[in-house]
Order: sequence, then structure tokens, then C-alpha cells
Amino acid sequence: MPQEGCGQCQLATRVPKCDDPTTVNSPIVQIYTMQSVEEALAVAAVGVDHLGVTPSDQGLPGEITNSRAAEICSALIGVATSVALSVETDLDAIEAMVNEVGPDILHLCAPAGALEPARVEMLRRRIPRTPIMQAIAVTGPESVEVARSYARFVDYLILDSVNPNIAGVGAAGTIHDWDVSAAIVAAVERPVILAGGLSPGNVAAAIARVRPAGVDSLTHTNRPVASGGFEKDLGKVERFVLGARGATPSDE
Repeated sequence: MPQEGCGQCQLATRVPKCDDPTTVNSPIVQIYTMQSVEEALAVAAVGVDHLGVTPSDQGLPGEITNSRAAEICSALIGVATSVALSVETDLDAIEAMVNEVGPDILHLCAPAGALEPARVEMLRRRIPRTPIMQAIAVTGPESVEVARSYARFVDYLILDSVNPNIAGVGAAGTIHDWDVSAAIVAAVERPVILAGGLSPGNVAAAIARVRPAGVDSLTHTNRPVASGGFEKDLGKVERFVLGARGATPSDE
């Protein structure tokens, strides 16, 4: 049963913990960031479980409007799980985005410490039907206790790296200390998604080392477009999926 203070956990309870060696090659695969319905459906078609959108106006990588994000989330109903990211700290703004966009999961990744566990608990009570994924900045051994402090109020944790030039936790494109991530997986009773610099070439090693419930990629499954910005590289996404599920694809 879900712990008191947590949401319905309808999605999280279907996720196997990776302490069972028979499930370690079947992790959740989560890919950011979808910028159109067509792109999202193409990414889902190669076997991705969670598809992330970034409804924002703060200059985040791949950000889109709330209305575009809502279109994508609607198109994914019955196809894959939609995840909407927020770097906001204002609970009214976060709740309004969730109500407008309608994601299956809310991904909170405000700057480390800016949205305290007590406020996440308050948000949990305001959006009881939407599972919450809390980003944890893996900066050192102290991150284990930070993860513990959030775990009872959320449905998932996502362990990520930090780029000081990008708002919030994540989108850094760099690997953090996987030993700390493994310690977090062992310390909490929530499904943990490992993020931060994962690519088709290193995802299998990351899973073997950390044994998370899932893995996430943004930067290393992109390709640049002529107008600036990026789009998803379906070849890289497919190789990432294969690598996460036991294959050994090359990085490029």
C-alpha cells in the first residue's frame, strides 16, 4: 500500500524494484523532451515508456507552450506515459500547469532546495490524482539524505546532474557519481529513475552499477537542427532503448 502522504501511486506500484536480477533488463525508459505530437508518437513507437515535455517560458532546453504540451499529453493517452517537467517553486503555478497540460506524471526539478519536502507534501494534497516525480541533484553523499527526505511524499525520484547555466536540476548532459545513486536506490522505497549524461553507449553500464527502476535521456539522444535547438534522433533513441534492455549498442 502507498505510504501515508503519498499520492495514489497508480503508476509507481506497477514498476518493479531492480533488486531482483530478473527485472534489471526491463527498466522504464524515459526520454525528454518532446516538442510535437508527431515526434512524441515516433519516439513512443520505438519502445519508450515515459515521454517528457517541458512546458515553460524560462529558456529551458526544448521548452514548449502549455497548449502544445497538452496536445502531446492528450495524444499519448493509451500509447505511453506522459511526464511534464516544472522548475517552478510557486505551488499555484505548478498546479495550474498540471491542470492545463494534463500529464500522467508531474516532474518537479526546481533548483536544489528551492521546493522543500514540506511544500511538496502540500502540492501532493493539491493534485492527489497526479503522481509526482521529484528530481534529486546528485552532488555527493549528502544527496542520500536529501532523497530520503522527499521519498515519502512522492511516487518517483529522478537522480540527475546540475548545470549552473540551466535553471533547475537536470539537462546538464553530464554523469554524476553512480555510487551515490546506487546508495539512494538502496535507501528509498520508491522507484528511482537514473538520469544525467546517459547515452546509448553507457546506459547498460549505468543500470548494472546503479540498478534503478528506470533510466532517462535528454542530451545524448538529440540531434541539432539547422534553425537552432534540437530534435530527437530516433536512431539514438532506439539504441538507448536496446542498451537499457540488455543490448550493447554503440554510442553513435
